[in-house]
Amino acid sequence: MQLVSQRVAAPDPALPEIPLHLVRLKLAKRRWRATAADGAEFGVELAAPLADGDTLWQTSAARYVVRQSPEPLLEITLALEPAAAAAIGWAIGNLHLELSAGGGRMLTVDDPATRQLLDRLGIAYREVQEKFRAGRFEWSDGELTFRTNDLGPSHRH
Repeated sequence: MQLVSQRVAAPDPALPEIPLHLVRLKLAKRRWRATAADGAEFGVELAAPLADGDTLWQTSAARYVVRQSPEPLLEITLALEPAAAAAIGWAIGNLHLELSAGGGRMLTVDDPATRQLLDRLGIAYREVQEKFRAGRFEWSDGELTFRTNDLGPSHRH
């Protein structure tokens, strides 16, 4: 098992990539174990979590690259009034669940509580399988922006 304490700062893009497929919640952690597609095993203890696409380890023959696995999500189209979209975002956030918005849609983790909430409110949604990058709205230079959160689930207000 290869022990890793930091990501590769300057990976060689000419080397072939060997993926380490990780679920989002494991990727958000600093300590974990994983097996790459070629069977190589890694024990990881980092100062900060990795992001999808980071090179974890590199040899003279290959780069071991972290790839976030798709997961079951619920997609809500934003073809509705801004107040309704805000209310949906507030309701999902009030359940302390994560949300991603952009491209005319909102995404949230497929969770029984979310389904029950959306069904009760009469909000149409569909199931999708994608990589989920939760985010938060933040004020920056007088503008409201949506920033993705690479640190995983938390409860910050």
